[in-house]
Amino acid sequence: MSRAQERRRAYHARYKEDVQRRGKPFYPFAMFHDTVMSLVVVAVIVALACIWYFTAEDVGPGASKPGWLGVLYEAEADPGTTNFTPRPDWYFYFLFYLLRIFKWPDTVVLGTVGIPTILLIIGFALPFLDRRMERRPLHRPVVVVVLILTAISMGVLTYKGATAKEASSGALQQVPIWMEKYNLPEEARAGAEIFAVSGCLNCHTYGGTGASQLGAPDLTEEGTRNRGIDWQIRHLQNPSSVTPGSPMPSFAELGEDNLRKLATFLEASKGESG
Repeated sequence: MSRAQERRRAYHARYKEDVQRRGKPFYPFAMFHDTVMSLVVVAVIVALACIWYFTAEDVGPGASKPGWLGVLYEAEADPGTTNFTPRPDWYFYFLFYLLRIFKWPDTVVLGTVGIPTILLIIGFALPFLDRRMERRPLHRPVVVVVLILTAISMGVLTYKGATAKEASSGALQQVPIWMEKYNLPEEARAGAEIFAVSGCLNCHTYGGTGASQLGAPDLTEEGTRNRGIDWQIRHLQNPSSVTPGSPMPSFAELGEDNLRKLATFLEASKGESG
């Protein structure tokens, strides 16, 4: 028997003696405490939900009077809105910003699945790989440094994700510049405004504005491809059916009228040669 095995057996024996002398077994004491606390947490959540629901007052379609914990609901969501930019909850900001680093189709899986999964596997495996008795942080420099670097990385990525400005922010001010610089017809103005506020510039670029994400092309000269209004509408409604494998989401919620305006703008975009 090796010295390490002897030390572990001696430590385990002392632990059992200490449990018998001063401690309490896991069953039923710890299980009972965990069960009680779980019931308390559930009861608090149910009580808060009841307070929120019964203290608020329904005052009509799409609105409610605030109760002790806020309103029941506000105005109904408009699926055709063109000025809403979705963002994740704060605890996903570090993943949100990773997508800005790994932005190409071949590498985006690293930011969404690869890196987080590898870190989780390492975290689960560490207790089985490092079985030393030493627990003082100063005597475990490698683990402490890894934990500190991980915490700093997540903190920095969370901060960068929270303060990141969307590419479409302020893009509406660029519409008059686009109209003049690229000689766009007046009937393309409405589509240009929709393009500027609908999140298109979060993946595409136009006239130097925007952010190229997931390999999305520059659309400044989209009209030179002569694809036609109908093709543009069908592509906006269901991109993958027109361009197989396209990661672009559907914009069918904008409605037929807005899609036609957007398609008119794209077809009129022929760059400086326009």
